[in-house]
Amino acid sequence: MKLWVVLCVALLWVELQNGDCQQVKRRKDVGENRIRPGGKRVKIRHPKLKDGGGKGQSLLTQVLDKGRFLRLGPTTTLTPGRNMELRCKGNSIGWSYPTYLDTFNDSRLSIKQSDKYSQLILTSPSAADTGAYSCWVIVCDGTECEKDHDRTYVSYIYFTDKDNLFVPSAIHFEIVYLRPDRPAVVPCRVTDPQAKASLHREVPPEEITANGTLLTFDPTKGFVLQSPSPELQGVFYCKAVTKGNPQISTKYQLLYVEVPSGPPFVSLESSPDSVRGGDNVNVTCTVLGEPEVDVSFTWSYPGQDHRPVHVQTSWRLVNRGMGHTTRVSQSVMTVEDMETIDFGNYVCKAKNQHGETSVTTSIVAK
Repeated sequence: MKLWVVLCVALLWVELQNGDCQQVKRRKDVGENRIRPGGKRVKIRHPKLKDGGGKGQSLLTQVLDKGRFLRLGPTTTLTPGRNMELRCKGNSIGWSYPTYLDTFNDSRLSIKQSDKYSQLILTSPSAADTGAYSCWVIVCDGTECEKDHDRTYVSYIYFTDKDNLFVPSAIHFEIVYLRPDRPAVVPCRVTDPQAKASLHREVPPEEITANGTLLTFDPTKGFVLQSPSPELQGVFYCKAVTKGNPQISTKYQLLYVEVPSGPPFVSLESSPDSVRGGDNVNVTCTVLGEPEVDVSFTWSYPGQDHRPVHVQTSWRLVNRGMGHTTRVSQSVMTVEDMETIDFGNYVCKAKNQHGETSVTTSIVAK
């Protein structure tokens, strides 16, 4: 009997050493009450995860009926005819919108600034109002203010109209210039982002297939030609189809240009070559340049402020072989009944958006 008791005690001791008979303490779950020093129980609070889109969310919203608001995304589709009200949070806000609303001083557009937000209202919008609408926060340091590019918000708004699949244009025949060093855009924008658009040559009649690389379609821009070539010259139009309803855009004249961008290239000559007192003289200043780049002229001459002269300025487009199109701008100064004071240096200064060039010629008495 004693031997049996000894064996039981020995087995119990081994089990205690292995921990099998120890009471397992339950681990408190995360978030359960715990005891601070001092005897108070506290609840462990874990920080809430912030919404990842908080900082990047747009401050540009559309006001709906009954005081509801819709935060606008990169694109928005609205119904024409219904007044549009946009708001942008901030006490100093700038706006941009389709340029023609400024060009025609459209009274349908109004902008108001309050303490907490700026409000843009467009009454009776139509398909022609399709375009990018954006707002931004204006930051000022004293009297100097600038646009905060980190807080700029834009939405391209389509005013979808089944009778106007293309954004109407005041120009019925537009010129598109093709350059070998930059993409060109045939600006047939659509009012319905779901419309299927295609590009067509008028003569010979053919469709130019968009392949996703050399020719792509962007509903907010039109057809983009990545690497224009002389073969793409001619008259083109766009065709759009939605729900079986086809429509044709305005026509576009595509012209190929091979004139480098830069300050004007100027030539200056006078006629006749030899001049006597009493003769009439023409001094012609000529600039060859890009077709759509305007050129302005200013003159300096010996009899300035003392003798009357006549100046006539004009420009025209010319083809210079291989179908290349160039703009020829000219300013012609006419001096009648030459006098002694009129002899000397005539300076023509031509200026464009890239810079200016001055050229001088001398007129001497023979």
